[in-house]
Amino acid sequence: MPDIVRVLVLGGGYGGVEAAKVLEKELGRRRDVQVTLIDRNSSHILMTELHEVAGGRVEPESVQISYRKLFGARKVNVVMDTIRTVDFQKREAISQGARYPYDYLVLAAGAEPEDYGIPGIREHAFTLWSLQDALRLRRHLEDTYRRAAAEPDPQKRLEMLTFVIAGAGFTGVELAGELMDQRVLMCRHHHIDEREVRIVVVEALDAVIPNLPQKLQLKARRYLEKRGVEFMLRSPIIGAQPDRVLLKGGASIQTRTFVWTAGVQGCEFAANLALTKGKCSNRRCSIALTGGTCGTKGCTFLDGQYVEGKRGRLLVNEYMQSPDYANVYVAGDVAWYLEGKRVIPQIVETAVQTGATAAHNIAAEINGGEMKSFKSNYHGIMVSLGTYSAVAHVMGISLSSIFAMAVKHMINVVHLFTVAGVNQVWEYLKHEFLDIRDQRSFIGGFVAYKIRGYWPLLLRLWLGFMWVVEATNKITEGWLDFSDGKSKTGWMFSKGVVQAGVKGAEAVSAASAAADATSAASSAAGAASAAGAAADATSAATAAASAAGAASAGTAAVSGASAASGAAAGAASAAHGAAAAHGPWLDTTRNILDPSWGLVTWFRGWFMDGIFSHIHFAWFQVIIVLTELLVGLALFGGLFTWWGAVISLGLCVIFTLSGMFAWNQLWFFFAAILMLGGAGRAFGLDSWVVPFFKRWWNGTRLARRTRFYADEPTK
Repeated sequence: MPDIVRVLVLGGGYGGVEAAKVLEKELGRRRDVQVTLIDRNSSHILMTELHEVAGGRVEPESVQISYRKLFGARKVNVVMDTIRTVDFQKREAISQGARYPYDYLVLAAGAEPEDYGIPGIREHAFTLWSLQDALRLRRHLEDTYRRAAAEPDPQKRLEMLTFVIAGAGFTGVELAGELMDQRVLMCRHHHIDEREVRIVVVEALDAVIPNLPQKLQLKARRYLEKRGVEFMLRSPIIGAQPDRVLLKGGASIQTRTFVWTAGVQGCEFAANLALTKGKCSNRRCSIALTGGTCGTKGCTFLDGQYVEGKRGRLLVNEYMQSPDYANVYVAGDVAWYLEGKRVIPQIVETAVQTGATAAHNIAAEINGGEMKSFKSNYHGIMVSLGTYSAVAHVMGISLSSIFAMAVKHMINVVHLFTVAGVNQVWEYLKHEFLDIRDQRSFIGGFVAYKIRGYWPLLLRLWLGFMWVVEATNKITEGWLDFSDGKSKTGWMFSKGVVQAGVKGAEAVSAASAAADATSAASSAAGAASAAGAAADATSAATAAASAAGAASAGTAAVSGASAASGAAAGAASAAHGAAAAHGPWLDTTRNILDPSWGLVTWFRGWFMDGIFSHIHFAWFQVIIVLTELLVGLALFGGLFTWWGAVISLGLCVIFTLSGMFAWNQLWFFFAAILMLGGAGRAFGLDSWVVPFFKRWWNGTRLARRTRFYADEPTK
């Protein structure tokens, strides 16, 4: 075995990316293995979402995942180049200007649209098999509506507003749904009557989405037809011209927009390689042309038994190996393998699973492990019907409407998380829900509307100012004066708990008891005042104050404080009825959580007593004061506003669970939540600071290892 084992993956689709990931996972610790992925693009394209780009629902960025995000911290070299051919004898992949040697090769070059040799398809039809296809179709659709609005000739206007889709499979139906939703917006924008627009799906078979159970097929068809989509089933297309689609039987449809989604085949790159191709059919060539199993352009008969397409898929064994070369593996749409009596389908799950199988077996050869056979594990089919509905058959369960759409989004989220981490999931949620335009989300625009940054400005300034006030008040109360060795925060802990650094546990206990008595007396005074019993409450408060003043005397002071506390409690109980009758519905000066509640005592015992009591009381007080002061200044100046808001939320939670946060202070919490939305960018220093730190963070190794980027990686 050579000093460096070079594994080369050609293609960055679903199969190629999965193969590279598995190779890195199983071989990443070996210094003598080099994994390289070559693709003509700088990003992995989410092919299953291209219809959303074509229909204008999302922007092109939503279907692109840069290879830097995918492999930033992985030991996978990514090269942008277009491979022309492969010299299997010399073990080299060859581009126009470079040669790439390999010891093991994974061919994951993907597929191309299949036109079955029908005249005019290639010349006059749009396709939807790449991001470039989607963008080209999107520009054409928008331009067609614009020109149709200004067209005075009724016949030409009708041709412009007739959109024909060939194929009622996954892509054709999903594209029809997008055009259906786009029609509403385009007609409103260009003042066109929606009834003038025709969306026609032409299918040679007699079913819509034949891979689904019949019940779901009918649901999908009825949903689209109810919203104006026309289906022409059992209508084979025999040709295309610049302004019309020709159907079998002599009929035709006049149109300026014809989209071909009727089949896929192996790619031209694979067809030109000196490798054995897969069988297209065991029957006659005409049958293979209709079914489009693997691409049959230029098909030839071999012994009269089957046909072999020159642009077909590449034959592999159960290990995803080419029968011609043991070190050449094939994955994705270009692989042809007969599993049982069925050829593996050209879908995403097949691509991912064949890529994983090929990569595992390469790693097994290098590591001396056991190779495994390919075994498909398909979970189901999901098809969107525009923005607001979908049909799905997942793990034997049939779903439709909003439930199917929710499952589709959930599966997309899971896939993106496994491929590119939480950052890409967040990008997906933004593109599909948070940044969506014209309410083109199945939940509408409920989470898409944004507040202008200058509206929360005054609230941000006030929130920052109030945190500064809180810190300043603590300073004036002596929180930073440690000369007497007494803690100002003893009341935050359970009775009997002594903070680190406090002198005299008995004094602390007495002070704590006195503080409890004072608090109880204060509550009693408030209740008594509301009920007209001020005298009793004042008496209780006086007793409590006397006990508190004698706290330093030790045991006697504690006893006095206890008595005062009891008197105060009695006053509170006596006044309760009157307070309930004449007091406010919600006393906003009361604590949100009662200090005696189980949640508060649990938090105080586990969090405060178990952790913060071991910190020297002086440091603990300094930390609180400095935190409040820095948070306030950060919010006031709009500097690191997001972090300031997060810390602000943390302080609110701690103070609430400690039983010391009142209802009239709850606005701190909600204001901090609002600050998380980038409030520091408006009239704040974050406008300059945040972009700088984003660029710095995106280039760190930690960001690459965790795949937790802020936007795009810089390294």
